[in-house]
Amino acid sequence: MIIIGHEDIPFEPFYYVETVEEIENTPPGSVLWLGPFSRAKKIARHCYENRIGYAVMAESVKEALMANALHAGYIIVPAELAKKVQAVAETYLFDAKILLPISDEEEMESAAEIGLDGVIFKAGVVS
Repeated sequence: MIIIGHEDIPFEPFYYVETVEEIENTPPGSVLWLGPFSRAKKIARHCYENRIGYAVMAESVKEALMANALHAGYIIVPAELAKKVQAVAETYLFDAKILLPISDEEEMESAAEIGLDGVIFKAGVVS
């Protein structure tokens, strides 16, 4: 299981950007956090075209499919969609990893029980 943002486990943070121009202010080779896919399609396309690693929030299976098609490295999903999106990701052999945002390490166990690729704590994102 991938664990991003836990204080006891080393991790590379995601860097939040809202515009293509903000990408220049992130460390080279870093993974960008774009926020909800519905508002980040233009930046996701830019990342795809320029081979920049990024993470995005999918609020539906359709958005997860589109994010994977645009080569998102990580697709973060709400708890109510997690099991469904993970199953789709396994069926279609997504390259993207499916992550669940959590706030307490006790939530890792339930994420593992449904077979999620990983979890991300709030500390995993640099704003």
